Amino acid sequence: MNILGSLRHIFHRYTKKGENSYVMSSGNKNSRWWKEGILYQIYPQSFKDSNGDGFGDLNGVIDKLDYLESLGITIVWMNPFYESPLIDNGYDVSDYRAILPRFGKMQDFEKMIKGMHKRGIKFVMDLVVNHSSEEHPWFKEAKKSRESPFYDYYHWWPAENGQPPYRHSLFDPNGAWEYVDTVNAYYLHTFTKHQPDLNWENPKLRKEIFDIMKFWANKGVDGYRLDAFQFVSKDITWPNFPEGHEKEYVKWYGMRPQLHGYLNEMYNEVLSKYDVFAVAEGTGNSFEDAHNLVDESRNELQMAYHFETINLSSTLARYSLFDFKQAFTKWDQSFTEEGWLAIFLANHDNARLVDRFGNPSERFRTVSTQLLNTFLMSMRGTPYLYYGDELGMTNIDMPHISDYDDIEAHGRYQAALKANADMNEFMNTLNYNSRENGRTPMQWDSSDHAGFTFGTPWKKVNPNYLNINVALQKKDPKSVLNHFRKMTRVRKTNLVLVYGKYDLLLPNHEQVYAFTRQMNDTKMLILLNFSEGEVLIELDELTGLSSKNCVINNYDDINIVSGSTTLQPYQATILKML
Repeated sequence: MNILGSLRHIFHRYTKKGENSYVMSSGNKNSRWWKEGILYQIYPQSFKDSNGDGFGDLNGVIDKLDYLESLGITIVWMNPFYESPLIDNGYDVSDYRAILPRFGKMQDFEKMIKGMHKRGIKFVMDLVVNHSSEEHPWFKEAKKSRESPFYDYYHWWPAENGQPPYRHSLFDPNGAWEYVDTVNAYYLHTFTKHQPDLNWENPKLRKEIFDIMKFWANKGVDGYRLDAFQFVSKDITWPNFPEGHEKEYVKWYGMRPQLHGYLNEMYNEVLSKYDVFAVAEGTGNSFEDAHNLVDESRNELQMAYHFETINLSSTLARYSLFDFKQAFTKWDQSFTEEGWLAIFLANHDNARLVDRFGNPSERFRTVSTQLLNTFLMSMRGTPYLYYGDELGMTNIDMPHISDYDDIEAHGRYQAALKANADMNEFMNTLNYNSRENGRTPMQWDSSDHAGFTFGTPWKKVNPNYLNINVALQKKDPKSVLNHFRKMTRVRKTNLVLVYGKYDLLLPNHEQVYAFTRQMNDTKMLILLNFSEGEVLIELDELTGLSSKNCVINNYDDINIVSGSTTLQPYQATILKML
């Protein structure tokens, strides 16, 4: 980089948002690059293996930078690649400033992020700071003595006070306290016993975290996804919770008032000093909770990431399109004036998009995945797309508990046994909704192991890779992949789909999700048939329109006659009205 380029880089990294925000072409004073972005999530150990050890790595991502650019995405979020014993696939960090050798070296990270920035792609770091690994030096020191300066980096219950009050663990059926003999005390762990919770009530701990964020921002990181962050503040008076409270987990464990003070401190110390954004996993119990996290006047976070819609598909029972529409509509209405939303239907903690919200059958997999990607990229909010969903990758059959690597799956299995559950029913549900379905290796081509590795993959490749892969779909103009690329172009060239007003049409229709987006003199009509049958609809908004108004369509044509049209199975089309 020449001297002028270096100065520009330094200016970009250190300029406060209020002084030189990245204002996009909409001319909207509230424009931000992260609002107009299209985010693509990579699960790094499943994306591309460059060295044959069976695990995806940073050099594998580097090898596929041109592919990422070709998708039209503008932001990449990657799951953790820090130093870690990998008890929870990297969400147990033992060194926040080091990269696990399995993924590569710091030089590889620097090369990767430089390559992304060269291609106009921002990078979002997964920040895991509700807890650390038990192998982190902080915890190793904390276990040695109550006099250790690191003892108060964690939450402890002295054993001389008797048994600690029950706290539920999301991964451990035995609860969230674990005894340590050397200090004669129990430590708290929201997840596995290998992931002790950090004590955010301690200002020294908070300073450590903010310094870590600055470390990565200075290396070019453009944003942070804060893992499990709504749980970081604990009531350290440790009151007894009522029996069965864990059924309302967020109510009892999340969104304590102190959280906002911590986020305001984070904003002042880090977020306001770089052109970055931060989004926390979860938004609490209400719209008020969500707005208190992300409204610009709060000086806390920049984007809300809620789970209401994704939770609609957590069981084998088919979700209701009415509930789906109502959930997205009420969240949009709540954020019309202030705040910003993430729009997503898939991530590393859920099964595959098309299995849960579309139709994975051979007949309808392509069109239903195209419909879902059209929906995600036509809503107000920043769309989050998950690797493999640009191909329509599907769930993999895992009928036996021995098929699962994930510690969460085994924890759920043990809890079901303890509760004397119907284990056949449990396994059927697990096979459908396990997050391992969303972690199978990326399907690049029809060679061995789908071109993911020339070694033995860490996780079994879905056998359908012979029919679902990048190489095949690149050649097919009607593929999920090429439709995805068209849709990213549509979103980037029509800012009405980013900032425009959203209005729901046909709210009670059981098969069709129809809505408009309008900004100034531009108006779009989005029609989505969420069923496997033809559906006739009549809308005043269709009057005067024809196939010439079509902006994108996953079928060859749309026939509009006298304000009505018949949508084909899983047809998704966007029409320009004004």
